[in-house]
Amino acid sequence: MIKAMLGWGAFTIVGAGAVVLGLIASQRPGGTFDQTGLEFADVLTRGTIALPEQTAVMMRDGYSLQVRDYPNDAGPLIVMLHGSGWNGLQFTGLARALQPRARVLVPDLRGHGSLPGRRGDVDYIGQFEDDLADLIRAARLPGQKIVLLGHSSGGGLAVRMAGGAHAGLLDGVVLMAPYLKYNAPTTRMNSGGWARVLTRRIIGLSMLNAVGIRGLNFLPVIEFNMPQAVLDGDLGALATTQYSYRLNTSYAPRSEYLDDIRSLPPFLVVVGSQDEAFVATVYEPLMSDQTVSGRYRVVPGIGHLGIVDAPQSLVAIEEFLNGF
Repeated sequence: MIKAMLGWGAFTIVGAGAVVLGLIASQRPGGTFDQTGLEFADVLTRGTIALPEQTAVMMRDGYSLQVRDYPNDAGPLIVMLHGSGWNGLQFTGLARALQPRARVLVPDLRGHGSLPGRRGDVDYIGQFEDDLADLIRAARLPGQKIVLLGHSSGGGLAVRMAGGAHAGLLDGVVLMAPYLKYNAPTTRMNSGGWARVLTRRIIGLSMLNAVGIRGLNFLPVIEFNMPQAVLDGDLGALATTQYSYRLNTSYAPRSEYLDDIRSLPPFLVVVGSQDEAFVATVYEPLMSDQTVSGRYRVVPGIGHLGIVDAPQSLVAIEEFLNGF
């Protein structure tokens, strides 16, 4: 009887393993997109503007995080977190506009930009948060307030940071059309055509991670509908078109994303009414049910990428910064 039970247990484990590996192997990157995706027309002009040189800030593992610094000796330290697939260039206009109010740092997150390390990958889940903690500790002045500003997935990372081990570093957060979770009511199907998610692969890898098996976390699980005009342009080499499981997981709130939302310090949400990826009107009822720390602004007639440089966004952020 005991031998039979042991045999059945081994069979069950092998069978479960086969199912998990089957899920992971059943999807691969390189698929097609059924929707147009996001409007990148304005992004194509960003390379023509004179920019501060990137400086290297050493992370705890020796990686040189590439950062653009917009200096100011007064005000808070604002760290801007770019959205998925792109880099810190998206904040060129906004960083300059806020420089009179604060020192602004704009990193290309690990896995992105001109010196990504391994493009589209990190070493472990949570490494973005450790990198941000290292950057803040290297740059902040004594007593200086810290504000994270994130767009899209960068907003999701800011929410994740607020719910994690480094939450105590943050005094405020600005969320510009933030990604909250794939199953959040704010998220449109496939983020409005921007993302192709390898759902079965994510399920299989999540099952492995649940039992402590992380050896396959380097596998890509999402790819982005980056316009060919961007890929063929002067900035095409800076694009990141797919993410590994561990990077993708690191770039969003945790599975219980409402817990991360409840942990936010005072925050501002700014989103365009015409956002292609997210449903603008849902942020306030969803998030205000979890916390009273937020302010919300829906900007009429603005889409997902356009919210970063919308004049109304700048006004809302400046008003929010009056508290810092």
